[in-house]
Amino acid sequence: MNAFSGQYIGINGGTFDPIHFGHLRPALEVQLALGLEEVRFIPCYKPVHRDQPSVSAEHRCAMIALAIASQPKFVLDKVEIEQGGPSYMVHTLQTLTKRYPAKGLVLMMGTDAFAKFDTWFEWQTILKLANLAITHRPGEPIPQSGEVGQLFKKSWVPKLTEPFGQIVDVPITQLELSATALRSYLKQGVCVDYLLPSPVINYIQQHQLYQE
Repeated sequence: MNAFSGQYIGINGGTFDPIHFGHLRPALEVQLALGLEEVRFIPCYKPVHRDQPSVSAEHRCAMIALAIASQPKFVLDKVEIEQGGPSYMVHTLQTLTKRYPAKGLVLMMGTDAFAKFDTWFEWQTILKLANLAITHRPGEPIPQSGEVGQLFKKSWVPKLTEPFGQIVDVPITQLELSATALRSYLKQGVCVDYLLPSPVINYIQQHQLYQE
């Protein structure tokens, strides 16, 4: 058993189809607020709770790499792409726990995702592998009802001290951006400047992604 080093790695999962500033700015604010050693962006291969990605895993990984190139504490992690099949966060965390036995893992999610956390595959096991960081607008309430409400009340702490099993909440700058809306803009030829990083826009145009 490896002794806990006191260092934490952020886990930011999603389809990233495409990655945009609504993914990037909150991740940076969580990294700074919690003093995370790094944030690993983990694109899922085959999501189980949403529609399948519009573009290939290869394109999504390339866009993430371009988007995070200037931020040294952001890392692209292809663990779910390499595993293939349906992407379950519990399996991903099991893999990462073995890979980083002395680190604590911090799974980042917004209030919408946390409200449905009890529908995730083997969700009770996730807190035995990682901590949760719930991101929200300043003053926005965290879900307090049902299973997730009980979990929040039981596991919330003001500051992380353990490698897993704790929940913190992090007020962030919430950008009203969605990949769905961006895909629609791109399909219609609407300008998407200042909504996603310029290198990502250039890549999308170069490869003619999200077109009819």
